[in-house]
Amino acid sequence: MAKVEFPQKGMPGNDVLSTLRSLKSGDSDYKHGRMFSLIFNAGEDVARVSEEAYYAFIIENGLSPFAFPSLLKMETEVASMMADLLGGDENTVGNMTSGGSESIMVAVKAARDYARAKKPHITQPELLMPLSAHPAFNKAAHYLGLKTVIVPTDKKTLAADVAAMRQAITENTVMMVGSAPSYPHGIIDPLTDLAEIAAKNGIWMHVDACVGGLELPFVEKLGYPIPTFDFRIPGVCSISADIHKYGFTPKGASVILYRNPEFRQYQIFAYADWPGGVYATPNVSGSRPGGPIASSWATLKYLGIEGYMKLHKQSMEATRKLIEGIETIPGLYVLGKPLATVFAIGSDVLNVFALGEKMKEFRWYIDSQHLPPCLHMTISPIHATIVEPFLADLQAAVKEIAKLKPEDITGEAAMYGMIGSMPDRGMAKDFAVQYLNDLYRVH
Repeated sequence: MAKVEFPQKGMPGNDVLSTLRSLKSGDSDYKHGRMFSLIFNAGEDVARVSEEAYYAFIIENGLSPFAFPSLLKMETEVASMMADLLGGDENTVGNMTSGGSESIMVAVKAARDYARAKKPHITQPELLMPLSAHPAFNKAAHYLGLKTVIVPTDKKTLAADVAAMRQAITENTVMMVGSAPSYPHGIIDPLTDLAEIAAKNGIWMHVDACVGGLELPFVEKLGYPIPTFDFRIPGVCSISADIHKYGFTPKGASVILYRNPEFRQYQIFAYADWPGGVYATPNVSGSRPGGPIASSWATLKYLGIEGYMKLHKQSMEATRKLIEGIETIPGLYVLGKPLATVFAIGSDVLNVFALGEKMKEFRWYIDSQHLPPCLHMTISPIHATIVEPFLADLQAAVKEIAKLKPEDITGEAAMYGMIGSMPDRGMAKDFAVQYLNDLYRVH
């Protein structure tokens, strides 16, 4: 492994910034709609307001609400606005976090500790989730000592199987999870049914709306058929929703919401025997950057319901055109019946991983997925400008991939295929661990 020595002397500022710009030149192009994950692009005007608010609070620390009451005000107002958007009432409370994974982490902690208080006989708590639920739940359960019980989704709809979820409940189940929508395929789980089952069994019900929390309410207002997914459903205890996705802010912004303060108190960590004083935080992190808080507050205020509806109208129209175009290309189809702007492209006759690699040659960047093999698409307002060229290149790529023999498939496409086909999923996990362990080194 190569070694980078700590610099003896500092570089001139202009040289540092020039080097940064050079490094960035090799990154994927998201500003022109050529990526379909990771970045949510609403245009330059939204980015400008969001970035300026971020920079205005880039040094401030959210750890102390007493030193920076401005951040406390903005964070509580963001949580309150999100609660209003997601069917909450005057009792609904929440906090901002660094992202969906942290929102999920603290929600799982809250559910676990709530069960410890209310059901102390449970010593081996279980988290019940459909296969399509985000791996952040697996991560949280791993960190927090819960057993995950994973239920296969309905083979046709790809949604959580209500009957199978009900059957999987045990005396140790302390939390149930549903998605609005699931990230891999954009499917909204039957959350009303799941929440009813959870309530009848005294189980904490969490809705993961990290993708849809700042999209589905506006899509519903636009007249699209979106099933109820939020606090309007009795039995929903908590909701996670990312602002840095369809809220269109810089990364590092999510909210975790609770139906009432009693639930939220189990999220908070406090330690009273430290020489530095009583230490209490609602988040996994202690010090927190002020930028994401200020950026979220500013962007929600800047866009409002009207602004978000305009942006999501663009996204939905682009999504409908893309899905219609994809399904006219022989050999391709869209998995399930996604209701919003996240979907996946599948094929029974083509190697979709090779198709994804071919699209990279046309400078389109689409993530590959397993179970089943497919390509992930997350549509933002910027994609309204690329529908026709994307479909044209996709059609051309399909024609080229159709000519390939299995032995012609190499590179990342072959690697994804190999990982996806491993019958021993433990071996696939070990491969991923080793791959990342090697990747994050200086080469």
